[in-house]
Amino acid sequence: MTKNGPKSITARYKKILENKAEEVRRSMSAQKAAQLVSRLDVPSDEGDLSQQHHEEWIFLNRNTLDMKLLREVSDALHRLEEGHYGICLECEEPISEKRLDAVPWARYCVKCQEGISTRIAAGEYEDEYEEASR
Repeated sequence: MTKNGPKSITARYKKILENKAEEVRRSMSAQKAAQLVSRLDVPSDEGDLSQQHHEEWIFLNRNTLDMKLLREVSDALHRLEEGHYGICLECEEPISEKRLDAVPWARYCVKCQEGISTRIAAGEYEDEYEEASR
């Protein structure tokens, strides 16, 4: 997965990551268009207004998740270009191909990710992507 790794594997993950980034961008554009269309409808009563606010809340939360995912995918592409893709950012060991197949933008191996998730749940660690979305 590093620069010394097989180019075909690197090219395969690059294609997967680029496709995912494009998919997220398209999803965000479709959501934005739907949001604009829904704003054209003038709510006729409090129920309609409540529904519109709820839909806006869903849109904003979904957009936040999409932005986080897009940042993670972009960072993975950057690591790939720099020759650090597939290396755990915590322990610096290779991330298994099975994990990368499941989550191509993974930054950590399974063991380190579990440890980080435990620390996040305990409030001892703040993920940089979670912090950026606040």
